[in-house]
Amino acid sequence: MVRRPLGNHHHGPDTLLVTSDATTQTDATQTDTTRTEGTVRRTADEIDELRGLIEGARVVLWDFDGPICRLFARHKAERVATELVDWLAGRGLNNLLSDSERDSLDPHEVLRAVDLRHPGSDLVTELEERLTQEELRAAGSALPTAYADPLIRTWTAVGARLAITTNNSPKVVRTYLNDRGLTGCFAPHIYGRTTALHLLKPDPHCLNRALAATGSAPSAALMIGDSPSDLAAANDAGVPFLGYARNDRKGKLLRDAGAGHVVASLEPVLRVLRGW
Repeated sequence: MVRRPLGNHHHGPDTLLVTSDATTQTDATQTDTTRTEGTVRRTADEIDELRGLIEGARVVLWDFDGPICRLFARHKAERVATELVDWLAGRGLNNLLSDSERDSLDPHEVLRAVDLRHPGSDLVTELEERLTQEELRAAGSALPTAYADPLIRTWTAVGARLAITTNNSPKVVRTYLNDRGLTGCFAPHIYGRTTALHLLKPDPHCLNRALAATGSAPSAALMIGDSPSDLAAANDAGVPFLGYARNDRKGKLLRDAGAGHVVASLEPVLRVLRGW
């Protein structure tokens, strides 16, 4: 079994304010103290909010690419999208996509656009299979999200039921989870892309499937996702939402979409779950 290393955040030393002016130094120290106290209060409030989300969750619904791993960390999604567009062009179907769809660099958007115009066709089936094969190749070099593995194992150990609710192929999810030794934490609750592409998130279909299969009320579940489409699906399903944003851009997208709870790392979630 292949084991990929667990990534962790590295925190460097604090930056010190140095000045020759004693008064300025004193003022700066007082300002820093006030700022620190405010940060502590905000952090305490955020921890309380996390604790509230976690304690109410009997079922945890995970998006896959983002919260669990970076699927296209080395096998770039942009290249995959370009190859799908080129494949369509090679079949004389370049005009099937709008300029924005061709330039989106998102393979799921390309797939969804073709399905919108030719729903249920052989063309869509073949394009979806090409995307699945690219995702399977990407799974071999995917990078685990820092703290995801221990968080998944800990949540399982304390009795929560876990499910995957993703727009990626379930074959890809199973391949990655098998390599990490995590399949048992989720199986059989892996709900990914089907040939009914109109039911991809932001449609709540995969979330509703997970809730029905686990016998969970929406209010007793928690969705962890990294995109506005995850948030929209959770809202439609009535499931509380925790946003994961690995960078400022993703954090802004989530907050602009209305996410009330966003973390830049899964570490505080793990710490709360372990009662640290």
